[in-house]
Amino acid sequence: MQSLLRWGIENSTPQNNNTAPARRTDLNPEIIDLLLGKSDAQLMKEAMTIAVDEGNSEEDRVSALDNLEMLIEQIDNANNLENLKMWDPLHALLTSSPDSITTQTLWVIGTALQNNPSAQDAYLKLNPLPTLTSFLSPSPSPSPSPSKHLRSKAIYALSGLLKHNAPALLQLGVKHSDGRNGWDTLRLALQDPDISIRRKTLFLLNALLISSHSPSPPTNHSSSRTIHPNSHAIHLSNPSRVSTSPPTLDALRTHRIIDTLIDALTHPLPYGEDGDKEEADREFEELGVT
Repeated sequence: MQSLLRWGIENSTPQNNNTAPARRTDLNPEIIDLLLGKSDAQLMKEAMTIAVDEGNSEEDRVSALDNLEMLIEQIDNANNLENLKMWDPLHALLTSSPDSITTQTLWVIGTALQNNPSAQDAYLKLNPLPTLTSFLSPSPSPSPSPSKHLRSKAIYALSGLLKHNAPALLQLGVKHSDGRNGWDTLRLALQDPDISIRRKTLFLLNALLISSHSPSPPTNHSSSRTIHPNSHAIHLSNPSRVSTSPPTLDALRTHRIIDTLIDALTHPLPYGEDGDKEEADREFEELGVT
């Protein structure tokens, strides 16, 4: 619609039945942008340009990522990240930025992936799971461990990538350079010093265990129908994609996650800012029992 309006303005001429419309050259493009507003794609590109420029202040870069996150709440904009070639620079920010920018980037990634198979597939091509799960592991001394907010946003991004995405669970089982895989890291996250991280990890595992209903397969009358490209077309062409329950249950047993959970419920680890809370957390208990 904006392109149509722009064309109309640029090609409008005084009414004259004897002359054909001619393209106007006296209109300032900046004035047109002011009147019509920039497209979401342009705003996304501008936000990314600010975010990746290390010459900008940390505050400006975080603000740009915040603006980008609001834009990609719309699923069409989230899918446009691939068309605009933004997944690579976004992922690169996770390993080359201050904590505040890394945390905000995880928020952008998690929002783009939520309930969006197309975005999940686009991001999974970058093999992001070793990086995402690394934020849940304590850093070797003397390096500081990831902050609570960073760990929390890492769970958010992991949730967006793993839910209803069985292919991603296969990558979660691949060993990293330290000998661990993603399931091992999630098991350790159940013992995180912060109880909110333990809860979010357990909530994610519960979500992966819930049986998902695949779309009904085509009937004989419609077996040759065309599956039109859209965010959820993969659910029709590959219904088994959403079945995360079997591989999750297998991983819970294989990687001793069930044993760790039982131990966490029967012998709760201390938590709190000073590690002074030793009583069981009711919300964690309810999630663990269900």
